Amino acid sequence: MKRSEKLYKEAIKHLVGGVNSPVRAFNSVGGNPIFLDHAKGAKLYDVDGNEYIDFMGSWGPLILGHAHPEVVKAINEQAERGTSFGVSTELEIELAKLVKDAFPSIELVRFVNSGTEATMSAVRLARGYTGRPKIVKFAGCYHGHADYFLVQAGSGVMTLGIPGSKGVTESIVRDTLVARFNDLSSVEALFEKFGNEIATVIVEPVAGNMGVVPPKQGFLEGLREITRDNGALLIFDEVITGFRLTWGGAQTVFGITPDLTTLGKIIGGGLPVGAYGGKREIMEHLAPLGPVYQAGTLSGNPLAMSAGIATLKILKSGGVYEKLESLAEKFTEGLWRELGGVTVNRVGSMFTPFFTYAEVFDYDSAKRADAEKYAKFFWHMIKGGAFPPPSQFEAWFISAAHTEEDIEKALDIARSFK
Repeated sequence: MKRSEKLYKEAIKHLVGGVNSPVRAFNSVGGNPIFLDHAKGAKLYDVDGNEYIDFMGSWGPLILGHAHPEVVKAINEQAERGTSFGVSTELEIELAKLVKDAFPSIELVRFVNSGTEATMSAVRLARGYTGRPKIVKFAGCYHGHADYFLVQAGSGVMTLGIPGSKGVTESIVRDTLVARFNDLSSVEALFEKFGNEIATVIVEPVAGNMGVVPPKQGFLEGLREITRDNGALLIFDEVITGFRLTWGGAQTVFGITPDLTTLGKIIGGGLPVGAYGGKREIMEHLAPLGPVYQAGTLSGNPLAMSAGIATLKILKSGGVYEKLESLAEKFTEGLWRELGGVTVNRVGSMFTPFFTYAEVFDYDSAKRADAEKYAKFFWHMIKGGAFPPPSQFEAWFISAAHTEEDIEKALDIARSFK
């Protein structure tokens, strides 16, 4: 018996489902989860000694690859000075300056510990600032597991076929309105009915949790216009896209200025982190300056701040995004050519091959992809030595540690899939 199988049998005795996050259970691709031992650069190594080319990047944060020496050095140096203080450090200021440099829409920032914490806090702030109760989200967009977001969400909820979640009461989701991604008319209809009650529209500017789905031309511009005209705030959830697409995220790529932005993943360099920020006038409604309360013992954790600073300094120095774009373009064009019968959606270095001939532009069209065929493809890639996400409805990522040889090898594996 393989060691991964032994560990899984042991894990289910002690962890719920043997995992600490549902998609890790491999339910949508079948079989037992693989247990990893270590990673370096663009490679993963499991407990049975197998090597894989990594196309998950820890679900997005590791834009520089695993165990980048400068990031590891920053973490080690800070660990020797202390891992947590619960009071302010200069590191928080330094990372905040880097975030503000990249995102002109952010005048003040608040660091938290996860993307979920960032989005739930941003929504609370939007409600507190506007004095309105309702929010608009989009079917298939995932903003973390806060109760009021688990309505037609993507990611693990979509993979597991769960329309919502037990434990979420009707009273909590009553103020969550759901529109269709890439369909402005569905948003306009909600504002016609509930306009004076809507505090905010929250959107992934590039959806990443129903698989990668880019915005159609005019969609984000339309959201900006609708929210501005109706006195609501526009929140860009850039937990995935922030620093992934370019320095300044999706709002720089598409030229849209949101009122609030949520960040995570890359800004922690592989450590747990989240952040939200925006206009000074709005952010000053947060405690200790204003009446909207949010706090966290580990917010601004010095290890995460150190790893984030090291990562963002490398990204800012130049050259990384050009390499990512080149490798991602080569890989996705190759997948489309070699696999046949797939639609490959890509924005920058994040992409998803959908097993469908049809265009994928929203939640419903994503659901029409052949998840069973993707599951077979997943295990084919694993057997050949490449590690894609264990779900049809997740984003793949290229890192700066990938090489031309990695891409060629992965395409060779894909080429033999039947």
